[in-house]
Amino acid sequence: MEERVISRAVITRLPRYYRYLGELLESGVERISSNELSSRMRVTASQIRQDLNNFGGFGQQGYGYNVKYLYTEIGKILGIDRQHNLIIIGAGNLGQAIANYANFEKRGFVIKGMFDINPRLIGLVVRGIEIRGVEDLEQFIADNDVQMAALTIPKTKAPEIADRLVHAGIKAIWNFAHVDLNVPEDVVVENVHLSESLMRLSYRVCSMQDKKKEELERAQKKGTINNR
Repeated sequence: MEERVISRAVITRLPRYYRYLGELLESGVERISSNELSSRMRVTASQIRQDLNNFGGFGQQGYGYNVKYLYTEIGKILGIDRQHNLIIIGAGNLGQAIANYANFEKRGFVIKGMFDINPRLIGLVVRGIEIRGVEDLEQFIADNDVQMAALTIPKTKAPEIADRLVHAGIKAIWNFAHVDLNVPEDVVVENVHLSESLMRLSYRVCSMQDKKKEELERAQKKGTINNR
């Protein structure tokens, strides 16, 4: 049977479904319709049904979705029912913030180690994890069955470290460095460009402000004409 290709847009929405369903579970909600979920998520009910139909649907007409079951199944689709061993390269403010975020472990992401080149950081312990020098990188990956790495280092160092990670067997890189990485096709890279995200936010807020300014100017102009 030919494997169905799931669009990136659908995959991007799945973590949102998972988060909202988790909140519903915590609130004691046992089942929910696509319309009710739509009003919470601001995604159309038809889009929700279409997204979930990519994986079998999960709902029953006239009943809706069993929240716990759907939450569990989306977790399986996202792969967070399994443990993923993760290391962080770069133990500065951002790297330490990631290490201190305990919620990752609830999602199956276990931070096994942290690495840096700064001698002042090496040997420090962050949330029970000792910061090591990058010379230990390859051996640590092999000894701890590490599959994923987060890069929170300057972009000038990222390509070299990425090459070392790939050769050491890393299959997924969470890239916070402001550079595009050249990796083999069987290595997954998720880029997180914080400045780009902030610029998108700037565009949206400026667009709203410009729109309101135009509406105000039109209203003032109309009022001037009506008062003549």
